[in-house]
Amino acid sequence: MFSSTTTVRVRYAETDQMGVVYYGNYATFFEVGRVEALRVLGHTYKQMEEDGVMLPVLRLECKYIRSAVYDDLLTVRTEIREMPGTRITFHHEILNEKGELLTTGMVQLVFLDIKTRRPIQAPEGFKELFKPYF
Repeated sequence: MFSSTTTVRVRYAETDQMGVVYYGNYATFFEVGRVEALRVLGHTYKQMEEDGVMLPVLRLECKYIRSAVYDDLLTVRTEIREMPGTRITFHHEILNEKGELLTTGMVQLVFLDIKTRRPIQAPEGFKELFKPYF
């Protein structure tokens, strides 16, 4: 299993009239976790697209436990629990500065050939990055 963490500070524009993070913004926080997790592994979304592969979201799940508010420093934990195939699944936890669990989520993406827009296997070089963790 591969795991990484990153932080993100809640901006005022990400809150609603009740002063809490608008629920739709958690998908963005998950994306920050995914992008940074891949960067830690030595690969980027930009590199993937330059190699002719795109990763659209196939499935998104989110469970809200507690609210985050303006100026909270959030920790986004991201795990990849299985070797990527034609899909890659990211499991997320978002915690506040007190270490309280705020939100859990899962985002599943599919590897597509940019030209044909058809599903493909994860590129071999990409899969090699995960071998030490599985």
